[in-house]
Amino acid sequence: MKLGSEFRKFIARGNVIDLAVGVVIGAAFSGIVTQLTESVLMPLIGWIFGEIDFSNWFLLLGDIPEGYDGAVDNYEQLKEAGVAMIGYGALITAMINFLIVAFALFLLVRSVNRVTEEIQAKQAETEDSSKNPEVPTDPQLDVLKKILAELKGGEAGKS
Repeated sequence: MKLGSEFRKFIARGNVIDLAVGVVIGAAFSGIVTQLTESVLMPLIGWIFGEIDFSNWFLLLGDIPEGYDGAVDNYEQLKEAGVAMIGYGALITAMINFLIVAFALFLLVRSVNRVTEEIQAKQAETEDSSKNPEVPTDPQLDVLKKILAELKGGEAGKS
């Protein structure tokens, strides 16, 4: 029974829930990045560099089976036919996906860090101004502070 309560306590921690939310959002973001890469960036790269289709970049390791009537330069058809090959075009696409995700996260973290630094700077500024007696505050508060100081001084003299 103790194990169950410890597990519930562990799951209820904010970090675990934040991690779960991050994983779900990451999975959704991965779909967006995949579509961006496959539907926008890869065709754009292909257009710039001359109709490059990374999905059909592969290294043929085995023989093409007899009776195969598909295209010899089509990775998917050869893969279905059971031909041994290394599909490095898929690796290139995955690396581009990774770079896009990494750059997007870099921009996000950089923005969050800037906002955090601004907030900390404002808090430090506020703390410094409240600690510095030369910085004017509310005049009524200043008078009350002087009265309090005199009262404390008078009580110290009576003791």
